[in-house]
Amino acid sequence: MRSSRTRASRAFVAAFVVTSLAGVAAITGAGPSAAAQSPRAALDAALEKFVAAKGGSPGIAVVVQSGNSPELHTAGVADVATGAAITIDDNMRLASVAKAFSGAAAMALYGDGTFSMTEAETIGGRLPDMPEAWADITLPQLLQHTSGIPDFSGSEQFVEAVQAAPTVAPPPEELVGFVADEPLEFTPGSRYQYSNTDNILVALMVEAASGLPYNDVLAAKVYAPFGLTNTSIPNVMGLPAPTMHGYALLPDGTAEDATESFNPEWAWASGGVASTPADANRFIRGYAAGEETSPMAALAQFKFRKGSSEPPGPGKQSAGMGIFRYETSCGTVYGHTGNTAGYTQFVAATRDGQRSVTVSISAQITPKSDPVRFKDLRRIFGLGVCAALEGAESS
Repeated sequence: MRSSRTRASRAFVAAFVVTSLAGVAAITGAGPSAAAQSPRAALDAALEKFVAAKGGSPGIAVVVQSGNSPELHTAGVADVATGAAITIDDNMRLASVAKAFSGAAAMALYGDGTFSMTEAETIGGRLPDMPEAWADITLPQLLQHTSGIPDFSGSEQFVEAVQAAPTVAPPPEELVGFVADEPLEFTPGSRYQYSNTDNILVALMVEAASGLPYNDVLAAKVYAPFGLTNTSIPNVMGLPAPTMHGYALLPDGTAEDATESFNPEWAWASGGVASTPADANRFIRGYAAGEETSPMAALAQFKFRKGSSEPPGPGKQSAGMGIFRYETSCGTVYGHTGNTAGYTQFVAATRDGQRSVTVSISAQITPKSDPVRFKDLRRIFGLGVCAALEGAESS
């Protein structure tokens, strides 16, 4: 019988590969289904139904903010073993929402003049030791997933490496090395294709341009300006207490704790950020409003093309630079999604940062792993947007 750690590390690999390879689900983001219910009441009912359903997560936390203070809506528990209640300060993994953090770091450096967002800002210019085929790929192409560089998490060698040593991650340069010898999948800039490699390279360019470790840039340019006190890319397996544990949902219906299934540096800038519902909410409000950068930088970032976050968010989606636009029946918000072993995430806010929603699920649920439950989850994303936008004239 496999050990729980081995099963959990396989779950991480599967989650990472699903995130990079899954197609866009043809599911429409939904608003409240019952006209008699308020958006918040409809959201609460959907949360209870979700955790009670077969294949639902053990816990779910939704933060809605449309005024001065965030509101926490929950169902289920933070810890199956203890029955602990979910709190707004529970530590958890943000999965691919980490890509929005690399976007925030890059836009902050653009705002202060360190980066440009032109054809002159290339991989070759900042990272001359990277493959020659990547040299002319630009920072905007990386941020908008139009680089054509293969996704390292889909590499067979990467899968084998994680399974062999889930507790010990290599340096980030070695993560992109898993696809360094592979040809580009398309001409850079010609089309959209989500890739975990893109954000590793963004973070490496941030380090090269700033002369500082990526975590230090995040601390100075993102965590501090946005008031994030419980956010980092840890280099250890565990999370501090209190914890919203993440679970692998097994075929027999049981939930196996996957919180410590891998060293988060295996995902680094593409998926390694740990945070809390409170901090995630503060982050997306500041990020959507462009608080870390200049108005000119934000204008460049908010130019969209056809493209979906992975997993898909609510409504009609399009891709900006390190941020996605979600046009729902209740209005438009901007943010990111993510999933990894034990967690599925959605964070979004209005363009002015005044209305926001974050949805945190304590299981990895995707259109491929469970299309029925993911359809329910995507409806919850939409209900959260409707709750945040209730009473707004236009968003």
